[in-house]
Amino acid sequence: MAVNSNPCSKTDACSFRKNDSSQMTQTPVKKDIIVPYGHIIISYKWKGTELAKALEKGVKVIVSEQLGVVDFHPSSNVAVVYVSEVDIIVGTSFKRKLVKMRQADCMRGVVILEKTQYTTQQFYSLQKFTVLELGLSLIPVANLSEAGQLLIQMVHAENKESCNPFRLKKQIPPMEVLLVKTLTCIPSLGDVKAQALVQKFHCK
Repeated sequence: MAVNSNPCSKTDACSFRKNDSSQMTQTPVKKDIIVPYGHIIISYKWKGTELAKALEKGVKVIVSEQLGVVDFHPSSNVAVVYVSEVDIIVGTSFKRKLVKMRQADCMRGVVILEKTQYTTQQFYSLQKFTVLELGLSLIPVANLSEAGQLLIQMVHAENKESCNPFRLKKQIPPMEVLLVKTLTCIPSLGDVKAQALVQKFHCK
């Protein structure tokens, strides 16, 4: 299902916050979501944006008005919230969305966060809140283009069927690998400690 090509600048991110109150009152996370192979479901607020157009180059896009606080569903069991530079600078209201997503145990929660020169100072406190307190996966990106590439990779990774039916089930899922890599960005935190934190706090 194609997305309209209406132009939408980055400043439109400010208007996204107007939808926050309605998102909080409706079902925070749609639990019975079904994402067809090779597709990504995106929230209506992203329709026609630079990010939506980037996604169309690699996967098929479906727009939905019923995703609640979730911005993207790259697969049926993964929910993604995008935290923009504007969200971080303006305030902390986006944290309520993250809490709502965390409460939906049926989904694996992923947070894509814009890490720029203006948000670097807040990044480590947000990393602590998202990863250690909520147990969500956090993936920093530099801009919308990078976020689009990441989401396309997530669609392909989440829908990829194992070619080996005898593969060990204890293998670390793709999202947990990314989480470990994110944790190792914390000073004095190596792979061993990062793995231990993932096992302790990451539910899915």
